[in-house]
Amino acid sequence: MRTVSSIALAAGVVTLALSGPRAAGAAELKVMISNALKSTMEELTPQFEKASENKLSITFGAAAELKASIEKGEPVDAAILTTATTDDLVKEGKLSPNGRTDVARAGAGVAAHKGAPKPDISTSEAFKHALLDAKSIAFVEAGATAPYIKSLFDRLGIADQVKAKLKPQPTSNPAAKAVANGEAELGITQISEILPYASIGAELVGPLPPELQLYTTYPAAVATDSKQSAAAAVFIKFMTSPAAVAVLKAKGLSPG
Repeated sequence: MRTVSSIALAAGVVTLALSGPRAAGAAELKVMISNALKSTMEELTPQFEKASENKLSITFGAAAELKASIEKGEPVDAAILTTATTDDLVKEGKLSPNGRTDVARAGAGVAAHKGAPKPDISTSEAFKHALLDAKSIAFVEAGATAPYIKSLFDRLGIADQVKAKLKPQPTSNPAAKAVANGEAELGITQISEILPYASIGAELVGPLPPELQLYTTYPAAVATDSKQSAAAAVFIKFMTSPAAVAVLKAKGLSPG
């Protein structure tokens, strides 16, 4: 076998070269992935395709929406969704528990318009005052963090005060994008969904205070009826490779 370069080794390509189903020809994998990993996959997709000779056809969206698509029979070979939605789809026989792997974990944060004064959100009390002082607050209505965000207002005792300020967003308009566009003063969402909008006007204020932080884990699983299960398993293995871990961290996520 040809010697693999040190660059390829660092990228985690060796594993793929040894285990990928190249002899059977390239596969086209239909994959559904939560929006939290969108910027990560934009960078990793060409790496995976080059290393494995398989192609990825990815549908991004809120985990709940993608779950509904799978339940309706939308073809899929693998999915990276939240733990809760993955659990449900495994129970329903849509996703296989075999080879299921936690590939990423996301923390929530606050976005503000680039150049605007950043509020103090370092403690629960400071975060509470930042929300009360804000003119508008965006979050994605169908997002994985939405139920927690709503409960957080109750927990802080400010649900009534902030109700009129809330700007629920559709999946097509992430909270950080709404902030960048001037549709909201603050946005609460996962950090990995804030960082991609730095170039168009939104920036990360910081993570939620430690005592209020919400971490969401994203498992990857193969669809039970996939005709490309071997290639899908290679894809999941790639998502835990050194190359993938490096990109996950750069995009505001942590591995597993």
